[in-house]
Amino acid sequence: MADAIGEGGEGNEGGTAEAVEKALGLLDLDTKARLLSGQDMWSLPAVPEIGLSSLVMSDGPIGVRGVHWTADDPSIALPSPTALAATWDPELARRAGRLLAQEARRKGVHVLLAPTVNLHRSPLGGRHFEAYSEDPYLTGEIGTGYVTGVQDGGVGTTVKHFVANDAETERFTVDNQIAARALRELYLAPFEAIVKNARPWGVMAAYNGVNGSTMTEHRELQQGVLRGEWGFDGFIVSDWLAARDTVRGLKGGLDVAMPGPRTVYGEALAAAVRDGRVSEAELDEAVRRLLTLAARVGVLDGAAPAVAPAGRPGPIDGDALAREIARRSFVLLRNEGAGGREAVLPLDPGAPGGVRSLALIGAAARDARVLGGGSAVVFPDHVVSPLDGLRAALPPGVELSYAVGADPTDELTPAAQGFELRAVIRAADGRVLGESRLASGQVQWISDFPEGVSFEELHTVETVGTFTPRESGAHSFGTRGLGGLRLAVGGKVLFEGEEHPADVGDPFEAFMGSPVPRGQVELTAGEPVEVSLICAVARPEDALLDAVCFSLLHRAPERDAEELIQEAAAAASAAEAAVVVVATTERVESEGFDRGHLRLPGRQDELVRRVAATGTPTVVVVNAGSPVEMAWRDEVAAVLLSWFPGQEAGAALADVLLGAEEPGGRLPTTWPQRLEDAPVSTVTPSEGRLVYDEGVFIGYRAWERREGIAPAYWFGHGLGYTDWAYEALDFTPAGRDGEALGTVTVRVRNTGARAGREVVQLYLTVPENDGVERPVRRLVGFASVGAAPGETAEVTIPVPRRAAEIWDATKGAWRLIPGTYAAEAGRSVADRRLSASVPVQPTA
Repeated sequence: MADAIGEGGEGNEGGTAEAVEKALGLLDLDTKARLLSGQDMWSLPAVPEIGLSSLVMSDGPIGVRGVHWTADDPSIALPSPTALAATWDPELARRAGRLLAQEARRKGVHVLLAPTVNLHRSPLGGRHFEAYSEDPYLTGEIGTGYVTGVQDGGVGTTVKHFVANDAETERFTVDNQIAARALRELYLAPFEAIVKNARPWGVMAAYNGVNGSTMTEHRELQQGVLRGEWGFDGFIVSDWLAARDTVRGLKGGLDVAMPGPRTVYGEALAAAVRDGRVSEAELDEAVRRLLTLAARVGVLDGAAPAVAPAGRPGPIDGDALAREIARRSFVLLRNEGAGGREAVLPLDPGAPGGVRSLALIGAAARDARVLGGGSAVVFPDHVVSPLDGLRAALPPGVELSYAVGADPTDELTPAAQGFELRAVIRAADGRVLGESRLASGQVQWISDFPEGVSFEELHTVETVGTFTPRESGAHSFGTRGLGGLRLAVGGKVLFEGEEHPADVGDPFEAFMGSPVPRGQVELTAGEPVEVSLICAVARPEDALLDAVCFSLLHRAPERDAEELIQEAAAAASAAEAAVVVVATTERVESEGFDRGHLRLPGRQDELVRRVAATGTPTVVVVNAGSPVEMAWRDEVAAVLLSWFPGQEAGAALADVLLGAEEPGGRLPTTWPQRLEDAPVSTVTPSEGRLVYDEGVFIGYRAWERREGIAPAYWFGHGLGYTDWAYEALDFTPAGRDGEALGTVTVRVRNTGARAGREVVQLYLTVPENDGVERPVRRLVGFASVGAAPGETAEVTIPVPRRAAEIWDATKGAWRLIPGTYAAEAGRSVADRRLSASVPVQPTA
């Protein structure tokens, strides 16, 4: 990827430096300090006197939300980052980045707060859907593609969360204790690769600490490693509310403290310079980096942007790309017939012998969860559910039935299906200050209020609209939020009273409150009723942010769980094939907390078993961002992972199930059979500290050391709709002083009956008994190839020198370990087909 970065046009660094120095020389102390502090939730202040416009940032792992939490300006919703990593295709990640840059420019955004390149250290990590993989090499390659693509479009990135934000429990305060080898070889490695190969314009400092220092103040890692060793020349921004100390932050390398206007920079930073606690030269370095970013994204007059408009990629069809990424990310774990039948997928309903009747089962098939919770949330203008997708794709004459089967949640959730809602904002005297369309019953404005509305003037916000139920019966309603609340449904007041802040460690959770049931109302299917939740906004004196966060919650009438499963089994019995969609929920996987187990919520496991027991060939689609236990996996005909597949979920799923496309994904993380088998299952700190005592052994690196325990599915595993033979592997050595040990050329042949795509994976296995404790093998390269039936394809993959090195903590340097290694090519870490010796000579 590195040779492609120049396409972005960073050829004006000299002119940029001149413009930056000129602008810096015109700034007084107070203005310089103010520039490093957010003026609001998402932007930095403008300084018209030097030609500096306001620089705008936005969350952006899967889509660009912009500066408002609203459905008024919809966003393309791509599949989750884990899904993107499952494609094993950095060029596809680059195309995703280019689309997001296009979206960012449309929304007036200059910097995306992405990508997340923390590792899947433990399957319990609650935010793993927003990270790529358990493997640092795969993470670095996909992250490089993403960063390159976004910056191709003239928009900045902030690679995050630097470093070791690998779990959510106590994330604001935890001190992660990590030995030097593990820190270098695992957790820093993706950042190093992206800095080297993509030259990102920004990095985000994490909430957590590492080895005694909180990351926003970590001079050794930010100034010493990131800037000093790696040559990073971009800016460092804090995660939101992560900056704690003015002096330690600036000296530690933190350039920008977000959000504003109340931060540890600004006036506090100017005062620190005046009283000598930091020097103005140190302040100037941070401002210089910020102005360089402004020049690169085109908001500093007199400096040409890093990518001129004429050099940006052409228009990209967001719907089409979202659909392509989704189907390329789906991982087919199992596809075996039962009772002598052939593999069940593809269903191929239009072909002779294809299915003529299909049962689709699962609440998640009708109401798709297509993205993870938290800061990655965006509001697409449409979502294609699996039910919608199959209905549209099935040819005439194929019968499709649907049954709920099992509901994954028994909790109140933000009002969504059947609700048409808007927020009406009023002043204390009742004047309407503004309105905003809502995608759900959730209002979440944190210093980013609708156009024309100020926090100082607003008094109440009313979520108001209609609800048209799908089912008759007792519908439950509730609230989440702080302040004075009044909830009414169909003219009936269910609650009126005050809710006060809870004493919790996460400030965002403190703003939002906890879900509370408020009552039930008997409603009739198809008959709309008016709903209203008025919130008299709370204004805690110690609040760090101006925020309005509350939700109208709903749950449909609860049907007998056994009756639902019986209906699903009956539908499956009457069909030639059954597709069961199971899923996690926002109470299982989301930002802000880790998982306590790996089980599917509700009675979904029982649903799968009961459907499979009918004897109808059963395909299970698992919609989760990270591993879940699947004790039934050998009882069903096929298992397909769809991750959180974005707005085109159902269309992409229909493509794959019906055989228009093959599933292209490979596992980016190992799936255990049970949580108790997982090598790393500790994500809860003890007395504020979390010790990474497993060292360099996480993921498949740890699994390969274990005897008698195997995962359900190994890293790299994934099936397609054709077969591949690995025919030849040749290693060509390189010079002794280069970055590569040599190159491996692999030839594969498509031996199946249809065209397909293969991900050739290359692992380097260490010499036996060389006296160095390290993983048995590691991923060192990969490449995707396509071929028609009977055709061969050949790929050449470099073997990086780093693969034969370890971090020597005593010397503070990388050390080459000589010996005879083996380059192994195959379909997963456990399915290696060919090998060749790789001699590594001692350094001179």
